[in-house]
Amino acid sequence: MRTDPRGRRAVYTLLLLACVAPSAWAARVERVEVRGVDEALAENIRLSLTINDETGADIGDRRLDYLVGEIEAEARAALEPFGYYSPVIRVSREGEVVAIDVDPGPAVTVRGRSVRVQGEAGAEEVVREEVDAFRPVEGEVLDHAVYEASKTRITRVLAERGYFDAEIPSHRVEVTRATRSADIDLLWTSGPRYRMGPVEFTQTPTSIINDDLLQKLVFWRRGAPFHQDRVERLRESLQRLDYFSGIDVAIAPDKAVDLQVPVDVTLTPAKRTVYTAGLSYGSDSGAGVRFGIDRRYLNRRGHKGTALLDYAQRRKTLTLNYRIPAFAWLDGWYTFALQAADEQTDFIDNRRVEFLASRSGQISRELEAVASLHVLRERWAYAAEDDGDPATPPDYRYASFWYPEISANYVDVDDRLLPRRGFGANAFVRGGRGRVAEDDGVLFAQARASVAWYRGLGPRSRLITRGELGHTWSDAPIGTMPPSLRFHAGGERSIRGYGWREVGPRVGDAGRRFAVGARNVLTGDVEFEQYLNDRWGYALFVDTGSAFNDRPDLHTGVGFGVRWRSPVGPVRIDVARGLKNPDSPFQIYLGLGAEL
Repeated sequence: MRTDPRGRRAVYTLLLLACVAPSAWAARVERVEVRGVDEALAENIRLSLTINDETGADIGDRRLDYLVGEIEAEARAALEPFGYYSPVIRVSREGEVVAIDVDPGPAVTVRGRSVRVQGEAGAEEVVREEVDAFRPVEGEVLDHAVYEASKTRITRVLAERGYFDAEIPSHRVEVTRATRSADIDLLWTSGPRYRMGPVEFTQTPTSIINDDLLQKLVFWRRGAPFHQDRVERLRESLQRLDYFSGIDVAIAPDKAVDLQVPVDVTLTPAKRTVYTAGLSYGSDSGAGVRFGIDRRYLNRRGHKGTALLDYAQRRKTLTLNYRIPAFAWLDGWYTFALQAADEQTDFIDNRRVEFLASRSGQISRELEAVASLHVLRERWAYAAEDDGDPATPPDYRYASFWYPEISANYVDVDDRLLPRRGFGANAFVRGGRGRVAEDDGVLFAQARASVAWYRGLGPRSRLITRGELGHTWSDAPIGTMPPSLRFHAGGERSIRGYGWREVGPRVGDAGRRFAVGARNVLTGDVEFEQYLNDRWGYALFVDTGSAFNDRPDLHTGVGFGVRWRSPVGPVRIDVARGLKNPDSPFQIYLGLGAEL
C-alpha cells in the first residue's frame, strides 16, 4: 500500500504547530507598576485594571494586547474621582512587567456650588450647619470621595431627624475640562417631619418582664418630633437592664399614621442565672477561690440578686446585693448591699461589716451618678503593735460610722475597651459621723478624684496619663479612722514598682514595716504603648506619688509591660521597679479587661 507524501507532510506540519503553539502564542504578566503618582492614586489605578485578574497566568498574545489596550481608559476613570480629568498616560511592556507612567496634570477645582435644603428642615440649625460645612468648597479640588461624604452626612441628618420623605430632585456636577473647573448643584426637598409614635414590646419566646415596666423606659411623649437619638437611648436603657440577650429596635416609617412612626422592640430573654468561678492569688491575700451567682431577674418586676464569695487564705469577702429598677427622674437602680470582710495578713487583723443603700442614675451617655448611705462597723489591730505574747489578746480598735456619699463616673472616649481618644474620670464626696471605742464621736469628710486621659500618637501607639487626688477633713487623728476610710498608695492602678499599699505612713520595726493609710493621696503616671501588630505590643511607664498626712514623700516607679489584645479583652503584664527603697526589687502585675 502506498501513502501520499503530501499527506504525510501535512500531518507533520500539524504536529509541529501543536508542539510550538504554546511557546509561540502564550504570554505572561508578573507585575503591574504604576509610576508618577502618590500611593493613594496608584492603588486606585491598580484596583481598577482588568489586567490584574490575569497577572501570574499564561494568556494569549491577543488577550494580552486587548488588556493592555484597555489600561489607559481604565486609569483615566480611576483618576477622575480625585479630580484629575486630563491626565497623560503612557503604557509600556518591559518583559513580564507592564509599566504605567502617569502624569495626572492639573486637578479640576470647584468654581461654583449651590447646596440647599428646601422645606421644613431647611430652617433647622443642625441641617443648616451641615449645609454650611459641605465640601468641597470653591477653590478646592473636586474630590468625589469628599463630595459623596458631605452629601451622605446631609442625607443622614435628615433621616435622623425624621424627614423620611426627603428627596434629591437635583444633584449635578458639571466638569469643564477646558477650564479645569466644576460646578456643583445639589437640592434636597425635606418634606414634613415625622413624629414619635407608639412603642410595642415583644418578648420571645417567653415573656419575663412586665410590659408596664418596660414602657417606663420610653421617656418621650407620643407625638414628639422624631429623632434617632431617642430610639438609641431606648436601646441603651434596655441593654443596661441586662435582662435580654437580643434587642432589636426597629422603626417603621412606612406604617406611620398621621406621621407618627411606630417603634417595634423585639426582645430575647437572656439566661436567667449566671454562675462564675475562678482562682485567685495575691502576695498579701494568698491563694483563693471565687464563686458568684447572679440572678438577672428574680421576678416580673425586674428585681435582681447577686452573691459573690472571695475566699482566700488571708482575706475573705462575702457580698450580697439586691437591686430594683428605678425610672423616676433618671434611669438607674435602687441597690441594697451587705458586705462582710475578714482580713488576716502579716500586718493587720481586720474585720468589717458594711451596709449600703443607694440610688444610681444615668444622667447622660457619658455620666453616671450614685447617691448612697453607708453604715460601717469595723474592728482592727496591727501585727506591728503585737507584744509577741500569745496569751495577750490583740489590742483591737472598734469603730462604727455612718455617712452619705455622692459619686460620679464620667467616660468620654472613642472605645471603652481600648481607648485612643478622650478621657475618663470618677470622683466622690462623702462625710458623716462615727464613734471609735469610747470616744464621744468623730466627724469627717472626704473627697477624691481620679482622671485618665488618652491620646493616639499613630495607628498603633498611644499616650496615657493618669492622676489621683484625695483629702480627708476630720476633727480626730487619722489613726482613729477605720482602715477602710483611709487613703493608700502602691500597687497596680496606683504606683507600680511598689507593693499593694506599700507607699505611705507605716508602723513596725526596720525589718517589718506595714502601711496604715493616710489622710491624703496624690499619684500620677505617664505611659506609652506601642503595638507591633494587631495583637501584640509593649508599654513603657513612669508612676509617682504618695499617701501622706502632712507633706508628700514621693515614690517613683518605672517599668515595662507587654500588651495582648485577647479575644476576651486587653491583657496587661507589667514589670516595675521602685526607685526609692522598695520592699521588693521588682513587682509583677497582671491586668485583664477594659481600662474604664
